[in-house]
This record gives sequence, C-alpha cells and structure tokens, in this order.
Amino acid sequence: MTPETLRYGAIMLAAGFGIPLLAALNTQLGARIGSPSAAAMILFTVAFTAALITSLLSKGLGPLALAPTQPKHLFLAGLCVAFYVISITTVAPKFGVGNAIFFVLIGQMIMAALIDHFGMFGAIIKPMTLARGAGIILMIAGVALIQLSSAKAP
Repeated sequence: MTPETLRYGAIMLAAGFGIPLLAALNTQLGARIGSPSAAAMILFTVAFTAALITSLLSKGLGPLALAPTQPKHLFLAGLCVAFYVISITTVAPKFGVGNAIFFVLIGQMIMAALIDHFGMFGAIIKPMTLARGAGIILMIAGVALIQLSSAKAP
C-alpha cells in the first residue's frame, strides 16, 4: 500500500466514524429540542460554517462563482445529504442508531457498486466482478451478523 492510499483510507475511516456519531448526536439534539427538522437545520448551519471556514482558508470563495455554470443535477447531492440527516434524525430514535446505520451501509454498498460499475457521474469504472459481488455480500452478511448478535444481547 502506498502512503497516499493509507492517508485516504484513514480520512475515510474517520468519515465513517462520523456517520453514526452524527446520527446519535443529532438524534439527541432533535429529541431535546422536540424537532428532528430543527436539529437538521442546526447541523447544516454548523456544517455550512465549517465548510465556509475551510473554503476561505484554502481557495477562498472564488470557486463559488463557477457554481451557476455547473449542470443542475449535480446540486441534487445537497438533497441527498438533507434526506440522510433528516431521516436518520427522525428514524434512529425509533429504530435504533445501529439498525438505521445497518440499512444506510447496505444502501451505500449497493449504490457505490452501481456507480463504480457504470462509471456514473464521471466515476472511475470498476466493473462488478464475481469477487466484488461476493465481497459486498460478505460485507452485508457481516453487518447483519453484528446487528443480529446485538439484538440478542441482554
């Protein structure tokens, strides 16, 4: 493995840690203030502020001038994030953070495989092979085993 691969892997591992943390923390915020939607707005305000500071420290706001010229479908990513945050904040308290993330992971694996296989949205094409398919099935089985074993715990 190259140092770059290790660095990218570590960054994405940290991002992965953040997903269930986001779910648990925002679920609590939504419960305490009585509104999952308001909790989502607070989360997005904090996220916007962090992105603004990061942008100002790196390239400034100049790249934002290019936004109006970009294909409009690329902005649907914002709706995906909003749907995730609002749904996890609403569902997790009733379904459990682990159960909610279990289904999120399955959805991520399936969509990532489709995006890679077809090279959607300019992604590098990585065809679905028997080995990749088996790996995804094993990952789903592993996550399912974790959830099943925790469901039986006292």
